[in-house]
Amino acid sequence: MLLVGGGIFFLFYSRFLPYRNFRHGIQVLSGKYEDPNAPGDINHFQALSSTLAATVGMGNISGVAIALGLGGPGAIFWMWITAIVGMATKFFTCTLSIMYRGKDTSGKIQGGPMYYIVEGLGKKWKPLAIFFSIAGLIGCTPIFQANQLTQIVRDTLLAENALLGYDIMILSGSFITDTGFRLSDMIMGVVLVFLVSLVIFGGIKRIGHVAARLVPLMVLIYIFTVVYIIIINIADAPAYLALIFTDAFQGAYASHESAFGGALGYMISMGIRRGAFSNEAGIGTEAMAHGAAKTREPVREGLVGMLEPAIDTLLICTMTAMALLMTGAWLNPEIDGITMTAVAFQTGIPGIGLYLLIICVFIFSITTMFTYSYYGTKCLNFLAGADKKHYFNYFYIFTIFLGSITTIDMVVNLIDGMFAMMAIPTMIGTILLAPKVIEATKDYFRRKNQGDF
Repeated sequence: MLLVGGGIFFLFYSRFLPYRNFRHGIQVLSGKYEDPNAPGDINHFQALSSTLAATVGMGNISGVAIALGLGGPGAIFWMWITAIVGMATKFFTCTLSIMYRGKDTSGKIQGGPMYYIVEGLGKKWKPLAIFFSIAGLIGCTPIFQANQLTQIVRDTLLAENALLGYDIMILSGSFITDTGFRLSDMIMGVVLVFLVSLVIFGGIKRIGHVAARLVPLMVLIYIFTVVYIIIINIADAPAYLALIFTDAFQGAYASHESAFGGALGYMISMGIRRGAFSNEAGIGTEAMAHGAAKTREPVREGLVGMLEPAIDTLLICTMTAMALLMTGAWLNPEIDGITMTAVAFQTGIPGIGLYLLIICVFIFSITTMFTYSYYGTKCLNFLAGADKKHYFNYFYIFTIFLGSITTIDMVVNLIDGMFAMMAIPTMIGTILLAPKVIEATKDYFRRKNQGDF
């Protein structure tokens, strides 16, 4: 209610401004208005790439599969709704991330919800900023990405030949767990910890450079693969698109009829939760990345930020959903998450489809893990000071290992809960500061129309 309701408010309050200036946002992204001497750490493209590295990830692959498996085709419609209103939300949050940047204990400029809450609303609102930062310490961990990457490698490459200790269970029957932990999962966890550590200890500049190179590559590979599956099944496209719209108000395929609001309520909730996890509009993570952009014009960063839900949810999530629907993978009740997507790719492109997906999943997961570490260090920076922020990375790499050996249900519930906690202060602060954004926007376009830049 807060994410979608707030997004609708931003949409009408801005008089559809993000959509009316979509082209200008692309011009800003292209570097037309870049100022290398402006305060900040990374340029507009690197800021967008860093954020997309986090949002274009497992939410687009396994998140869509979870939405379809539990909520049915109608859940995709509600993912679209989060993206449409999320564009307006991201315009406001990313504008504020530059407009009200603060300084940490080392004197370095920082941006994000915790800073614009304090700088924009005043010191009396600091408890709200602290609340966001505490939730961010858990929400900005890579548990979901590590879990799903481990799952696809385990279920597709290791299971058939029992490689890397697939059949060996550790600590089974102990006070920790009855079933035990699979040795292959533990090995995968250690490998991921090593790979991610190579990048995240270099800070946002190294993350931005790596993301700017990997994100375009992974998006292209994934899009071309999914487009091929859609093209060879194109005759089914109209029927499944119609099913998404009709089921959006029926919930006929939802798996939980006892939930609040019945099957329909569960389906809507599932679509919005997975949409929020996918594009992160209103969660606050996007504002932390864009707050590091080199610019003196807050509105420009808002225009760049609003492009993300369009790329992430309206484009990539929709393509994934169509591939899952067209191949029939969503109808198998025995598979879930990333395994469902793997079945769809193997069915759609026999022989190589599965391996293309594994490559995409690997890059998706790793780049998301890079960016999330930056978010968590910013939260600890705000709470404990700049000299303590690096300690988060040690906790962060531990959660990578934890995610590799934990069940998907536990991981999804934990991350959904923390994202909800992060959304509360982010949306409250943004709604209260919305008039300031509109004021800055009118001034920006007045100067632009006068030819000042």
